[in-house]
Amino acid sequence: MVEARKTARCAIYTRKSTDHNLDLEFNSLDAQRESCEAYIKSQAHEGWRLVPDRFDDGGISGASLERPALKELVSGIEAGKIDIVVVYKVDRLTRSLTDFAKLVELFDNHGVSFVSITQAFNTTSSMGRLTLNVLLSFAQFEREVIGERVRDKIAASKRKGLWMGGPVPLGYEAKDKKLVILPKEAETVRLIFRKYLELGAIGPLLQELDRLGMTTKRRRLSDGRTVGGGRFGKGALNHFLRNRSYVGEIEHRGQVFTGCHEPIIDRELFDAVQAKLSGNAVERRLSLKAAAAPLAGKIYDDRGNRMGPSHTVKNGIRYRYYVSKAILQRRPKEAGSVPRVPAVEIEELVATTLQEHLNALPDDGRPTPDLDRIVIKQGIVEVCLAGPDVADDDQAGVAFSVPWTPTSGTAVKGVVSGDAEARMNSSKNRDAMLTAIGKARLWIGDLTNDRATIAQIAEREGKGQRYIRMLLPLGFIAPSIVEAINQGRLATGTAGLASSLPYSWIAQARILQ
Repeated sequence: MVEARKTARCAIYTRKSTDHNLDLEFNSLDAQRESCEAYIKSQAHEGWRLVPDRFDDGGISGASLERPALKELVSGIEAGKIDIVVVYKVDRLTRSLTDFAKLVELFDNHGVSFVSITQAFNTTSSMGRLTLNVLLSFAQFEREVIGERVRDKIAASKRKGLWMGGPVPLGYEAKDKKLVILPKEAETVRLIFRKYLELGAIGPLLQELDRLGMTTKRRRLSDGRTVGGGRFGKGALNHFLRNRSYVGEIEHRGQVFTGCHEPIIDRELFDAVQAKLSGNAVERRLSLKAAAAPLAGKIYDDRGNRMGPSHTVKNGIRYRYYVSKAILQRRPKEAGSVPRVPAVEIEELVATTLQEHLNALPDDGRPTPDLDRIVIKQGIVEVCLAGPDVADDDQAGVAFSVPWTPTSGTAVKGVVSGDAEARMNSSKNRDAMLTAIGKARLWIGDLTNDRATIAQIAEREGKGQRYIRMLLPLGFIAPSIVEAINQGRLATGTAGLASSLPYSWIAQARILQ
């Protein structure tokens, strides 16, 4: 009696990298499938049968596994509906060795065989796997070489001033690899450049564009979706004003080439805008440095917006605070539940909390964890630490919450009241700061003259070594700043001074003047 052969359900997978000629009645995908079907029929005596589902990826690269038909094929394999995967050539399945290894593992786990009809393979044998890997190495090499050729071609084309794709700037449309001016949009571009020089900053310009109802360029993507047409953002507007396409140039990897398209902005206006942008950038960096905000870059609201340092002057007194970037960028609806906090008050709270936490840690020689971020929530301040060596530091990533309520009336219309400042300027706090500075200078003298080590100083003071190390920088504060503290002209906490001031007395005076 002849034993009936088990039916092997075969799925054909086809792929073509580009969509060229896919609209033909008989295209490359059809040719691949026809050859695979003929091969399956030749194996009918072995029980091979073609499943009715088609798995065709047209116009999709084999560089990754993110392909619709391939995902459907994998789903069929996982559902136990496929026994053999048939392809015309192995590179139709993938050109990546890493991806191929993942697919072979998937096939093995589900008992699925893999067949390339133009290349004799048997994935169940070690020799078959070796042969496949060698071929895939060449396929991956070919893909990388093609990528290099494409990049070289793009670079050469840009050197000739041709437009090689990407988002078309406002004021232009792309035709035959060239940018062609759209008169109506071009007037908008010129207006924006002139308005920036007139207003002098991005913030007022954003307000003016909102008032005029001007929006970003609307673009239709290849999949039919439409993007753009919204209000300008701060970063997008800065990029817009620096776009060299508007003076008839093409930029590629830091090099600038003369473009084949007509400019919209004359050189004089463009250079004036660039000078203003660069000048404003320098002023912003200097103002941030001068803000002496020790928590800058580490403090966030509870919606993930970074809170930047800001200040106001009232009756000759400078009041500092941290305010959500959503407020600064005129997106108040996106700000967290606490959009503004008084700087001195929150700095002191964080400094005190950190001191208590670090003092409680054992002195076991491990590096001191760093402050990673502070999250301001309604009634709570969350403090997160990050150690220099996260893998070995038990304290890395530690987050602890501190109950906190702003002093009554600390923020009114963005101006911090003098309550927190008055508290910091009280004689008690001034004495505490001056005492800490005096001790730090004494400790530095002991260390430089080999009279004591940090461990001995900590034991003598009844404090942890981390506390000593944290306050040591106070010993380098300039005499002029010590005098300002003594006279009540500098409202800042001990930890704030220790963590934010440079060692140069000239730099200290410049920051706190």
